[in-house]
Amino acid sequence: MASRPRSSRLRRALLTALVTASVALPVSGAARPAAVPAPAPADLGPLGAATPAALGARYAAGRDGIRAAGQAALRHGDRQRAASLRAMAAPGRHFLAFDGRDGGRTAEVFGDLSRAHRIAVLVPGAGVDLDHYARLRHGGEALLGELGGGSAVVAWLGYRTPATVSPGALTAGRADEAAPLLRSFVRELGAARPAARVALLCHSYGSVVCARAASGLEVADLVLFGSPGTGAESAAALHTGATVRAGRATGDWIAGVPHVELDLAFTTVGFGADPVSPEFGAEVFDAGDGGHGDYLEPGSVPLRSIAAIVAGRAGRHA
Repeated sequence: MASRPRSSRLRRALLTALVTASVALPVSGAARPAAVPAPAPADLGPLGAATPAALGARYAAGRDGIRAAGQAALRHGDRQRAASLRAMAAPGRHFLAFDGRDGGRTAEVFGDLSRAHRIAVLVPGAGVDLDHYARLRHGGEALLGELGGGSAVVAWLGYRTPATVSPGALTAGRADEAAPLLRSFVRELGAARPAARVALLCHSYGSVVCARAASGLEVADLVLFGSPGTGAESAAALHTGATVRAGRATGDWIAGVPHVELDLAFTTVGFGADPVSPEFGAEVFDAGDGGHGDYLEPGSVPLRSIAAIVAGRAGRHA
């Protein structure tokens, strides 16, 4: 008989998680629109050495791909997407990779990657695509501004993120697809700048992606913020040599998501242990009192905390 109350509690927890995901709708915008066609990108091969000449050629190729996708969007009649892509193709913006298909894949660089001694890789969560990219870009710019010279930030939208209000945001399927792509990208980046200190910064559902990719990656820090959980029961279970750090703002709605995993007929729902709990074993940093989308706001407490981690200035309890 003892199993019935437990089962009831788990069902209530699942219902709470679904409701919490639903109230997140205003944070990330509505469900993604119908797909906008775009040409397949050119095969650029591995990143290679991060010299100014090599990066310049890579950025130029990315710009060409963005312009081609913009023309396809215009032919499709999507002027909003075309305008967004026109802004992305501006001479001052630098993309290591771009694919306009299926919501979009990008890797945008902020700062001088060829001279960076510190590199932060931002991995976004649910609801981010080419039509909801502005917050990711602003976060990258704000973090670079806080870090200053000798740093680079790469905003890695290298996977098809789940819609915020969807079963995909409560399961690890998209993260499992994304993990090998992130692992490959970070290794290429490390080979391009072998002396640089690399930190992996993982927001919301992005922390599930990072957890799946973490094992074997040579990064200094794995930073989880606004995380619903990782699918691992502890920092040690991530099997990474990086220092695992976690932060959650006091005003973040994700605190209300139950930290459970439910095995259903065809999938597992939920991501288990709370990364900021003592039992998880991460180094907890001060994330201030903002909301779920405020961690990289200019001048904010969490932005300063995260920048200190990237720069290697954070102590044991950043």
